[in-house]
Amino acid sequence: MPHSTLAPVFLGLRLGLHVLLIGLTAFAAGRALATQSPDAPAMLAVGAAFVAVYLLGARAARSGRVVGSAPRAPVLAWAAALTVLWAVLVWLSPEGAYLVFPLFFLYLHVIPGRGGVAAVVVTAGFAILALGLHLGFSVGGVVGPLVAAAVALLIGAASRALRREAAEREELVAELTRTRQQLAETERQQGALAERARLARDIHDTVAQGLSSIQMLLRAAEREISGPGAEHVALARETAADSLADTRQIIRELTPARLDDGLAAALRRLGEEHTRRGPVPVEVSATDVDLAMGPQTALLRIAQGALSNVARHAQASHVAVELTADGDGATLTVRDDGQGFDVATAVSDSHEAGSFGLQAMRERVEQLDGRLDIASAPGRGATVTVRLPRRPGPGSRP
Repeated sequence: MPHSTLAPVFLGLRLGLHVLLIGLTAFAAGRALATQSPDAPAMLAVGAAFVAVYLLGARAARSGRVVGSAPRAPVLAWAAALTVLWAVLVWLSPEGAYLVFPLFFLYLHVIPGRGGVAAVVVTAGFAILALGLHLGFSVGGVVGPLVAAAVALLIGAASRALRREAAEREELVAELTRTRQQLAETERQQGALAERARLARDIHDTVAQGLSSIQMLLRAAEREISGPGAEHVALARETAADSLADTRQIIRELTPARLDDGLAAALRRLGEEHTRRGPVPVEVSATDVDLAMGPQTALLRIAQGALSNVARHAQASHVAVELTADGDGATLTVRDDGQGFDVATAVSDSHEAGSFGLQAMRERVEQLDGRLDIASAPGRGATVTVRLPRRPGPGSRP
């Protein structure tokens, strides 16, 4: 049983059962000695055997070799051996009938379901019969074992209910722990995105603005300078322009500014831009999705990469982008009617310089506990399907 606040309660019950059974056995043997019964030696021997078998079984149960993880036959054999020894004690002395009470709890613990209840009923009947044969049948001799059996059944039912409640509580605590980890991971992702956005703003306000000013000043100087020095000014202006373009690319990578109005709106704007720039029309069908910023950014980047690959390699006449959502997450599909490709070859070659790469797509999706499916063949176009969960797992990264 998993550790819980109820574990000390069950430990106390087990210890109490051990003490009760050993104490009652010692009482029955001691009573036989005190009354100088001729069966006293037999009572001592059978009582010692009863306690020894019980302790051996309890030790094996504690180590997990009998109760719980072992086959059912050894458990039943252990209970049967104790029952036989107890029956001998009852046959020798009426005091042995007292041991039936702890045996009730043992049956209910080691014999599941109706079998345990049947064992309680049978042993209660045997105790009534043995007491009647020893002392004569009386109301106390009948009612006592019956009341003890009823009390044991009620306590056994209460114990099972407590165990179920403890197990449910442990499941609830585990679920709360997982939820807390997911919330902490989401907060970490949001913090990382906020920091990236801050860096993008700082770079834009300092480096990008400075390079833009340098480029304008060099352009003005280039118009006024002639001779050999003009070539150096032109080279400096071109270098500043290239550095400015690189800086703007870094800014675009750092901040998903397109997501200010949501992923659906960002995909529609992306489709419109690709339609204006290139000869391939992009049709976008997108619904609003309830995703964390990390998965939204990943889907937008994947859509950008997929459309870029289509524009450069597919020779398609039409491209469709579809975004759908359900209670568990979102699905992005990019489909084109181009020349298609061999998926295995494309994945192995996706690390070439300047390429987004199918392998990079796959790695981004796996980091968010998602699934990537690519269906394509030469001459049959291509379909890229990305499925991301609503909340990434604790081990995922933005």
